[in-house]
Amino acid sequence: MVYGLGRKHSGAIYTPMALLQLTAEQPPANSKRPPTLREATLSISPIGLRTPDLTKQTIALFLSEVLFHTLKHPMEDPEMFEYLSNAVRLLEQEKEPQNFHLQFLIGLAERLGFAIDEQAHPELVRLPLTRAERQKQLRQLCSYLSENIDTWQQPRSLDILTEIFD
Repeated sequence: MVYGLGRKHSGAIYTPMALLQLTAEQPPANSKRPPTLREATLSISPIGLRTPDLTKQTIALFLSEVLFHTLKHPMEDPEMFEYLSNAVRLLEQEKEPQNFHLQFLIGLAERLGFAIDEQAHPELVRLPLTRAERQKQLRQLCSYLSENIDTWQQPRSLDILTEIFD
């Protein structure tokens, strides 16, 4: 939570998976005051903003919810940042994104330190061809993540994502 920009910027830049460059002032360590946001600029337009795409926007909403419940501790992690920023760029360019969120979750698990063993769980890494296979694999991936992430919560946007691909 930050304060400081007020109405200087459109809320559109604060959309799920938007890449922003932020300038913020950190309060002293003993202060209960939140950071003050001084400047926010877009590095890349929010997903689906250049060419409105409900599928990509729904995937971005789902992924941002997964990340919100997964990445809890603020820390510097250049490899994770690189993975996430590349994912945003790839999703924006993807012409057929129906399996993007599945590939993202597989890669996220690897970067979090519990890569999916292809021999033990081939059904989790094989890309599905049909809608029913995709929905089944997504639920299996969510189950796998819940077993490995203490803070995991089933994303509310999962049902929305399922409806989009129906």
